[in-house]
Amino acid sequence: MKQTNVGVIGVGSMGYNHVRIYSELENANLVAISDMVRGTLDNVSKEFNTVGYVDYDNILNMDDVELVNICVPTVFHHEVVMRALKAGKNVLVEKPIASDLCDAREMINTAKDEGVLLATGHVERFNPAVQAAKRLLEDNIIGDVVTADAKRLGPYPPRIRDVGVATDLAIHDIDIFNYLFGGKAEVVFANMSSNHRNCEFEDHAEIITKYDNDVLTILETNWLTPYKKRQLNITGVDGIITVDYGEQTVTLYQENNKVEKIKVENKEPLKEELRSFINAVQNKTQPEVTGQDGYEALKIVEAAKKSSKDKNLVYLN
Repeated sequence: MKQTNVGVIGVGSMGYNHVRIYSELENANLVAISDMVRGTLDNVSKEFNTVGYVDYDNILNMDDVELVNICVPTVFHHEVVMRALKAGKNVLVEKPIASDLCDAREMINTAKDEGVLLATGHVERFNPAVQAAKRLLEDNIIGDVVTADAKRLGPYPPRIRDVGVATDLAIHDIDIFNYLFGGKAEVVFANMSSNHRNCEFEDHAEIITKYDNDVLTILETNWLTPYKKRQLNITGVDGIITVDYGEQTVTLYQENNKVEKIKVENKEPLKEELRSFINAVQNKTQPEVTGQDGYEALKIVEAAKKSSKDKNLVYLN
C-alpha cells in the first residue's frame, strides 16, 4: 500500500493523538514532529520513535513530506498554515480553521494558488453516528427537517486559553448542522458570557440559527456542566432522530410509539478523518471537510459572538 509522508506540528493534547494515529495508519509514514515545548517534544518523539524539532521549519524544508498536520493553538493557525502552504505542503489544520474570517480566507486562497489541499479538522463529520444520521436524512426517513437541537456540555478545560467555548466547542455542532441539513445560514441570534473565574473568554453560549431551507437549529454549549454531554436531536415532520456523539448511538422515533435503535459500527472518528485526508492527498481529490467548510462554520460562530455582543439578530449574506 502506498504511504504518504507526514509531519505533525504541535504535539500537545490533541496533536499527540494525531501522532499516535499516523503511527498506526497503513497509508501513512510519520516522518517528523515539532513542538515548542522541549519536554513534550522529547517525550512524544521517543514514544513513537520519530525525529522531533522545536523549529517546525525543519519539517517544512523536507522535500519528501507531502502532508503537514497542524495542531498548534488557534492564534497560531494562520502563521503556521500559511508557511506550510507556501512550502508546497498539503495541510490539515485542527478546527477552528483560524482566529478570524480574513485569515481563513487568505489560507483558502493560498492553498488554491499553490495547488495544494487544505482541510479543516472537524472530526465529528467522521463520527459513525453522524454518518448513520446522514443516511437516514438522505433516505427521507423523518421527512422534511423542521428543527435540530444540540447540547455540547462539560467542565472547563484549563488547557484551552486562547478561545472561548463558542469557538472551541459550538463550532463542532455548527459544522454538523451545515453538513446534515445543507442550505445557508441566514440569521443568527445568540447569548453568551463568562461565569467561570478562570475563563477569560465566554464559557457558555446559546446559539439559534435559521437556514434558508427553513431549518431552525438551537445549540447549547458550556464549560460549566460537571459532566460531558454530546447529544443531537433532529425533528422532522415524520419523526425524530437522536444522536449521542460520545456513545456513537442513533435512535429513531416515529409514529405509534415506534422506536428503533439504528445499527452503528463504532470507529475512532479521528482515525477516519486522518485516513480520509491521506486518501485525498494520494488521489488528488478534494478533502471531505475543506477549508471552505471550516470558513462557513467559523462565519456562524463569529456572527453568534456579534449577536451576543450587540444583543440583536445578525443577518448573513
